[in-house]
Amino acid sequence: MDVDLRLVRYFTVVAEHGNFHRAAAALRTAQPSLSRQIQRLERDLGVRLFERTSQGSRLTAAGAAFLPEARSLLRAADRAVTRTRSAGGPGALTIGYTGNLIVTAAVRELRRRHPGAGVHTRHLAPPEVPVALLDHRVDAAVARLPFPTARLSVTVLYEHPRVLVVPATHRLAGKESIGLADFADEPLVRTSDPELDAFWRIDPRPGGEPAPDGPLATTVEDKLELVAAGDALALAPAGNEFAALRPDLTAVLVDGIEPCRVVLATRAGERSRLLDDFHEIATTLLQGVPANLVRRPHPGPAA
Repeated sequence: MDVDLRLVRYFTVVAEHGNFHRAAAALRTAQPSLSRQIQRLERDLGVRLFERTSQGSRLTAAGAAFLPEARSLLRAADRAVTRTRSAGGPGALTIGYTGNLIVTAAVRELRRRHPGAGVHTRHLAPPEVPVALLDHRVDAAVARLPFPTARLSVTVLYEHPRVLVVPATHRLAGKESIGLADFADEPLVRTSDPELDAFWRIDPRPGGEPAPDGPLATTVEDKLELVAAGDALALAPAGNEFAALRPDLTAVLVDGIEPCRVVLATRAGERSRLLDDFHEIATTLLQGVPANLVRRPHPGPAA
């Protein structure tokens, strides 16, 4: 029978998450669509792979037997692609990047070293990173943690502190730095990705208590409007300049919380001259922004 590797990969993601909803979020697809794809794979194989329970989804005996074989099949496909590209001449490499991370210097240097290779870039939404890598849409990605790293190799390029984006008239505006206790009771803007949301809202808090619930934003513009309107605050990477997009916002350095880490992610075990050179170049040329780039408060309207 013909096996659709895309469906096999979907199966492994559902098995790893134990929940169709979380797997759909990781795969950046709708849950009903993911359920239909798994049902299609089950029809092709002639067995049920999952049992749905009140706690999520559990592998059947057939699913448990198929999981190690599915992972082996995906690894073999990755090796086949890698070896074929390595034997095919100068090769090609697609480099993904997220948000406002700049990869230009590293891409330029890689093209200088390999003038005959096809070196391309592709912007990704943060939740797309692992799926884009595992689906071979990109071969390397420069992105901010957190994201699922199963079957990926991750190298930290640099880290920088986080800042709190607040209205320019907020009680914390103008302070040199603050701690979590200074805004612990204020809601922070939520995101739709559970892992990202937990990191950027510090949820749960260090003592185990849940973070105050905040409004959901799906775009940067919506997030900034919610902050400017006083509906919530938002954490962001230092130097991101989100606050600079609006004169009625400012950012304050937050001490004592986990920093934001920018990483280079690739498929685990994959090697090529292009990939190795980009790894070397990225770790040398891609550096973090200094903390003194935190935007100082806008003076606001005159009293």
